[in-house]
Amino acid sequence: MDYQSNAKIPLWRPALALLEEHRGLVRSMVRRDLSSRYKGSFFGLAWAVITPAVMIIIFTLIFSGIFNARFGAEGGHFSFAVYLFCGLLPWIAFSDGIQRATTSMTDNVNLVKRVVFPVEAIPVNYALSAVVQQLLGTAVLILAALILEHSIRPTVLLLPLLIVPQLLATIGLGWLMASLGVFIRDMPQFNQLALMAWMYLTPIFYPENIIPEKYRWMVAFNPMAPLIRSYRRILLEGRQPDWRGLALTASFGLVCFMFGYWWFERTKKAFADVL
Repeated sequence: MDYQSNAKIPLWRPALALLEEHRGLVRSMVRRDLSSRYKGSFFGLAWAVITPAVMIIIFTLIFSGIFNARFGAEGGHFSFAVYLFCGLLPWIAFSDGIQRATTSMTDNVNLVKRVVFPVEAIPVNYALSAVVQQLLGTAVLILAALILEHSIRPTVLLLPLLIVPQLLATIGLGWLMASLGVFIRDMPQFNQLALMAWMYLTPIFYPENIIPEKYRWMVAFNPMAPLIRSYRRILLEGRQPDWRGLALTASFGLVCFMFGYWWFERTKKAFADVL
């Protein structure tokens, strides 16, 4: 695809149209990013499957076997590891896409200084690459759930409905952080701390029912909480997602997507001068 003739994109053009216009470029960037992560290794892309499988084993041994942690009174050690991993998968994809996007402009100065290159595609590449790895990990998770429950939940077909708002939020915040990372060089460190705090405020490592009543408002206004809850419902419990909570997540994702795009387009002309 020839993207050189479309270098100057009007600010009013919707962000989705931009992604559609450069879909071929983004697709090739994602493939290259995934292959470069495991370039030269013996197992190659298979590490994207081996790693989550080993993580489930480690979670089982440490959190359940040693600390005797479990979700619910009837939950076993292995089921705790699966529930924990189910919450971690989308969070890792979300935070990894944002964190890598924060330094995407400074890490690709040669592309930023090319007038004809659509730099908007770089944060999108990182977000999609993280989601692909999440899906590979989800395949391992479903296999683990199959071993545990001897069946696959039909609600797994609702997975795309959860991926979309998550991806919108990741891309939007990625655009915003990529821009801020050019002008504020402390943004990677700030993001790391902010995302760590956000992770612990999200019911990933602990069930929601142990949260004291006076702190429940933090979960109610946390857009990632219903997303994690819905992943566990459709993949492990065979239940419908938390539709009301997902409305909050979807609204958050849409706002992040549009604002991030607007901010990135408004500031990108100064990138080359600052870098």
